[in-house]
Amino acid sequence: MTTLDFITELFCHVDNAMRDVPKHPQSCLYPSEIVTLAILFALKGVSNRAFYRWIKRDWLDCFPNLPDRTRLFRLFKTHQAWADRFLADPTVLGVADTYGIELLHPMREGRSARQIGKKGQSNHRWIVGGKEAFVLNQWGLIVAWGCATANVHDATFQYLIRQYLDRMVVLTDTGFHAQTGDPANMKICPRGTWNVRMMVETVLSMLTTVCHMKKMLHRVWAYFQARLAYTMAAFNLLVQWHGLKPDENGFVPLSIAEFSL
Repeated sequence: MTTLDFITELFCHVDNAMRDVPKHPQSCLYPSEIVTLAILFALKGVSNRAFYRWIKRDWLDCFPNLPDRTRLFRLFKTHQAWADRFLADPTVLGVADTYGIELLHPMREGRSARQIGKKGQSNHRWIVGGKEAFVLNQWGLIVAWGCATANVHDATFQYLIRQYLDRMVVLTDTGFHAQTGDPANMKICPRGTWNVRMMVETVLSMLTTVCHMKKMLHRVWAYFQARLAYTMAAFNLLVQWHGLKPDENGFVPLSIAEFSL
């Protein structure tokens, strides 16, 4: 599949989900174009300026009404809620985990009063940035997500699990355990048990290697949140690109490597 074919088919997938969203009379882009560009940005995994240069240089024919760079990214931020249309439905069994995202080198911590990241631990090392938590359903699709600074405890994200109290049993690691008030539908899995949680590692690997989520360059929290929202939408769209086809053991393999830009 060529990049042009991919962008065209991606727009068709997005447009099917955005049919009921009207175009603002003063907007130069249709809602489907905004979401398609935002998903391409999340998948490209580069800085705002590098992404805009790439789109304007190579794919302006696909988006002839492309606005200025700053206006385009304001549109991404303003319409972040559209990304929720691509979240998956919950299933009886699910998995939750967190993911640390570096926004700043630790040596530069505290040099700016406008710093949005905080110091915390991720994969047994210190980072300065944010933390994303997400809930996956039994097929590995993202059902819900949330974010905070890297210094917060994983138990902060229990609200993501609690909202599915009567619909979903969510497996977590010991980091989600709080001294009091654990949700009734949350099952703590000690290390070495419940191998189904290995699905989380597959998802994290794809987000790291294809979407380049481990390091981001955002300096405003609202834009950081928007980037995460569209990345979650991109992941759900791409893993279902050819349909979810289980093997003879009922396992559904997940891959988005072919869509790497």
